[in-house]
Amino acid sequence: MLAVALPAAASKVYQWKDANGVTHYADSPPPGQKVTDRTLDPRAPVAPAKPVVNADCSNARSNLTILKGSGPVGLDADRDGKHERELTPAERAERTARAEEAVKTYCEGGPVMPAR
Repeated sequence: MLAVALPAAASKVYQWKDANGVTHYADSPPPGQKVTDRTLDPRAPVAPAKPVVNADCSNARSNLTILKGSGPVGLDADRDGKHERELTPAERAERTARAEEAVKTYCEGGPVMPAR
């Protein structure tokens, strides 16, 4: 069996509105309808898709940036919006390692940010 791929060519499309005002498209004109000719070129450039924003990836990168920064990192254990204490160096190192893993997991293997 031999398959041959032919390049797509521009094709004519007809557009019309029915009695209810609904717009229709077809490759042949409908009888008794006023139509508008449209030529579609499938090779016409298409705008590139915007990258999908992954909230988990954004959060992981943000956490990693904070943990690798030089300033103190506070701990809000009771989630009241107030920091009870700062992370110890050991806690910070452990959370940095977890944040790096989260970046790998949620950012599709994206690079881990270098230490500052």
